[in-house]
Amino acid sequence: MALQVFHPDFFNGAWVFCPDPIDFRAYSLVNLYEDDNAFYAKSDWKRVPIPMERTPDGKILSDMDDAVRFELVLGTHGRSAEQFDIWQAVYSPVGKDGYPQFILDPKTGAIDHHVAAYWKEHYDLDYILERDWKTLGPKLIGKLHFAVGTGDNYYLDHAVRLTEQFLDSTKLPGKGPYYAGDFDYGPGFGHGYTGGASLPRGVANGTLLQRLMPQAAEWMVKTAPANADLKSWRY
Repeated sequence: MALQVFHPDFFNGAWVFCPDPIDFRAYSLVNLYEDDNAFYAKSDWKRVPIPMERTPDGKILSDMDDAVRFELVLGTHGRSAEQFDIWQAVYSPVGKDGYPQFILDPKTGAIDHHVAAYWKEHYDLDYILERDWKTLGPKLIGKLHFAVGTGDNYYLDHAVRLTEQFLDSTKLPGKGPYYAGDFDYGPGFGHGYTGGASLPRGVANGTLLQRLMPQAAEWMVKTAPANADLKSWRY
């Protein structure tokens, strides 16, 4: 999705499956802008651990404290090469020590809102879509397609729903142009859902190209420039 949003003229369609957080208000279950701590939910009288991983039916497997501390053990300065450090390496500005600035303290979970503001302006795809929709929207009409399981193991469906709220709003008067894409939520499916909810997961994943390529080809034909070769590759 990021390539499509950042290079809307070069790419002509994005089929986005269980994307990593595309709205940092739902960094898994953490709101990087409003929450103060990524390990524990706000509470006046007790510490409530924030889950990080679940089974599709809702059983909690680990929490944010577990995941982030595990990465710290593997490598300091965000060098674990695991998921949270990878996101941080991509999204964060360079700190005084030459390493990516921490979005959150790996020992306490405290969120650095100055770093979060940088993430928002540069990499929060939902925020960027809404901020720049008047100029970006016309270049993305019909190009955005999403699929995610409602039981995504890492709660990635939460950010997708926030993006859907904005994109659906583009059909309202004064909000356009309408994005004209689609969202596919697999009921009870976990991480890796690619559509085909009526099929067993193994069959759905194994037939991804058979399901996707006809859609992509139809879109390519519909949006092809004048005099484009529409025959030699269709057989």
